[in-house]
Amino acid sequence: MNFLLRSVLGVFLICAGCAPGNRHTMRLAPVDADDVLQFSISEGRALNEFYRAGPVAAHLVLTSGAQPRLVVAFPAGNSGVSLWFEDAARAAAWRVSAAPRGVRLTDGKGRTLYGIEFEATLEGPALSVERAVLGNIRSIRGYGYTGETPAQIDTTPTLQGGRVEWRRQRLDDGGGYYLSLEALEGDIEEAEGQVRLIPSGAGLVRLKIAALTGDEPLTPITLDRLLANRAADDPASRNILAFLSYKEKLLAGSWRFLTYFGRDTLLSLKMLMPAASPELIEAGLASVFERLDAQGAVAHEEDLAEFALLRRLETGEAPSTAPIYDYAMVDDDFLLAPLAADYLLKRPEGRARAAAFLQQRTKSDEAYGAALTRNLRFIIDETRAFADAPGWTALIRLKDDKHAGEWRDSEEGLGGGRIPYNVNAVLAPAALRATARLAASGLLDPYLSEERNDLAAAESMAAIWEREAAPLFRVRIENETARAHVAAYAKSLGAPAGDALASLGDEDVVFNAVALDAEGAPIPVLNSDEGFLLAFSDPPPDALVRALDATFRPFPAGLLSPAGLLVANAAYAAPPLQDDFSNSHYHGAVVWSWQQALLASGLARQLQREDITDALRGRLETAERDLWRVIEAGEAVKTSELWSWSIKDGAFVIEPFGQRDGDATESNAAQLWSTVYLAVTPPAPLTD
Repeated sequence: MNFLLRSVLGVFLICAGCAPGNRHTMRLAPVDADDVLQFSISEGRALNEFYRAGPVAAHLVLTSGAQPRLVVAFPAGNSGVSLWFEDAARAAAWRVSAAPRGVRLTDGKGRTLYGIEFEATLEGPALSVERAVLGNIRSIRGYGYTGETPAQIDTTPTLQGGRVEWRRQRLDDGGGYYLSLEALEGDIEEAEGQVRLIPSGAGLVRLKIAALTGDEPLTPITLDRLLANRAADDPASRNILAFLSYKEKLLAGSWRFLTYFGRDTLLSLKMLMPAASPELIEAGLASVFERLDAQGAVAHEEDLAEFALLRRLETGEAPSTAPIYDYAMVDDDFLLAPLAADYLLKRPEGRARAAAFLQQRTKSDEAYGAALTRNLRFIIDETRAFADAPGWTALIRLKDDKHAGEWRDSEEGLGGGRIPYNVNAVLAPAALRATARLAASGLLDPYLSEERNDLAAAESMAAIWEREAAPLFRVRIENETARAHVAAYAKSLGAPAGDALASLGDEDVVFNAVALDAEGAPIPVLNSDEGFLLAFSDPPPDALVRALDATFRPFPAGLLSPAGLLVANAAYAAPPLQDDFSNSHYHGAVVWSWQQALLASGLARQLQREDITDALRGRLETAERDLWRVIEAGEAVKTSELWSWSIKDGAFVIEPFGQRDGDATESNAAQLWSTVYLAVTPPAPLTD
C-alpha cells in the first residue's frame, strides 16, 4: 500500500475493524413484512436460498465439496459476507436445516443492519476457516479469483462458547457487515490461530448462522407488478426476476453481479418486452438514463458504496462512496435506442404514457427525453465516419486500453479481436434505424434543437452500415478444408463427428467472424451472434440463409449440440485459438441461456415477415423447432448464467459451469437475462 493511501486510511479508517456498536447491546430482531419472496435453486454442488421481505433481500450460497464455501449476497450496496475454508481432508456436504428468515439489528450508533438468519448442517471432516471476507461483492469476488483482499477490510473473529462472529464498520463509518456462526451440534474452536468447525460423533456440525449488511436497501418491484397476463407460467423465472427487480435498477445476476449492468438491463428488457409491465420497463430505462455520461454513452457497471471508496483511495482521489460508473463497453451504447423505440412507439400503453415518461427527470433534474436525445446524438457521432467512407478502419472498435467491449467480455471472448461483429454489423445499424423512428415520431420534439437534421440522416446512414459492414467479417473455408478441421476437432474433444460432417454437404463453409483483429483480419470463430441479426433487423434472404446454415449445423460443424446452442465454436481456427474457446472458457464452447432466447426471439421475428419465400419460411420453422428442442433439454438449468457439458459414452451431458477443475470462473444461479423465457416462448407444442 503506498504512503498516500496509508495516510488517508489512517485518518479515515481509525475504527475500520471495530464492532458496529457495543457488542452487548446488539440483538437480532425479526423483520415483519407481507411481501415475502422465498425460493431455492440446487445446482451441482451449490445450494442457493433466496429471501426477500421488506428491507431484507439476500441470496445464500452454500457450496459443498473439498473446498466448501458460504456466501450471503445482498442487493443492498452489492454487499455480502463470506466464509472460505481450507481444502478439506474429504468432501464436505452442506444442507439447509432451517430456512432463512429476515432479521435486523441496530448498533450503538442507531444504524440498522438487515439480513437473514438460518440453520445449516455440514457433514464431513473438521474444517478450518481460511478467510472471512465481509464487504462489497466485488471484494468477495476478487478474493475468489486471487486469494487476496485489501488489508483495510480484514476482520478479526471473536470466539466465545461455541460461537464465532465477524463484524466491522464500513470504511466510511457508515453501516457495517456482520456474520456469526453458533454451533448447535459439534463445536467451534480456535486452534493455531484459526477458527475450526469440529463435527460431532455423528460427523455433523449444525450451525445457526446470521448474516447482515448495513448498506442501504433497495425498493422491490413486487411480483404482481412485474409482468402482464400473457407471461409464461414459469414460477422459477418469475421468482428470479422479482429478486433482481427494484425501482432503482434491475440487477444483472446473483450472486456475483448483484447490481446494475447497462447491457444486461437493455437486452433483458428487449426480450421481456412482450410480457413485461410498464413499471418494469420504465425502471430499467430510467436506471440507464440516470447513468449516461455527458456524451450520451451508456454505463456498463457501477462501483458502489465501500468499493467505490476503495477505488478512489487506490488512485489517490478524495475519499467518497459516490458511485463510479464504467463506460468501457461499446455494445450497450447501441442498445438503448432500439429498446426505447420499441417501448415508446409500439407498446399498447400509447403515446400519452410515452410522453409522460419522457418528461420525468433524473436525479440531476434532466428530462428523460433530453437524456435519450443525448444518446441518439452519440450514435450519430460514432457511426458517421463509416457512413461517409465505408471501410474496416472506420468500424467501431474496442477502446484502446481495453481487451473487451461487448458481451463476450472475458480476456479470450473475442479471440484477440478488436472490432466486434455484432456491434458493427447489427447493433450500430439497428440503433440508427431506431434513431430515425424516434426522430420521425415527434415524441422527442420538445428535446430537439440543432441535432434535428443529424437525426433525420440516421435512416440513410443505417442503409450504408447494413450493406457495407457485414461483408468485412465474412469467412469462407473450402469444403475439403472445413471437413478436415471438423474431423480433427471432433477427435480432440472425443465428440461424435458423423452428423457434423454430413451437414457440410459439398459447399464451402461461410460464416461471419466473431470479430476483426487490429489489422482488419477476421477471427475465424463461428459464433452465436447471428441471434442479434435475427432479433434486431430484417436481413435479406441470403444473409438469413447464411446465418441458418452456420448456426444450425450439428457441433462441431456448427453450434447446435444436445447440451444447447453453443456461443462459440473454434473448429475452423488454428489449435492455439481453439484452446481459448474450450468448454471450460467463459465464452467458449458453452451454453448461455439468454443467447438461446435471443435467437428464439429472432426466429419468431423473421417468421412474422411477409417478404420471404415459402422455402425460406420452412427453413426458419425447422430451425425454430430444433432450437426449442435443445432449450427444453436444458430446462433444469435455464435460469443459470451459463452451463457446460462433457461427453460420456458418446453422449453430451449438461454440467454446471464453474464447479469443475479448469473452469475459468463460475456461473450465477440466477441471471436477469435468463428469465426472458417468461416472454420468449415456443410457438406450439413440439412434435417429431
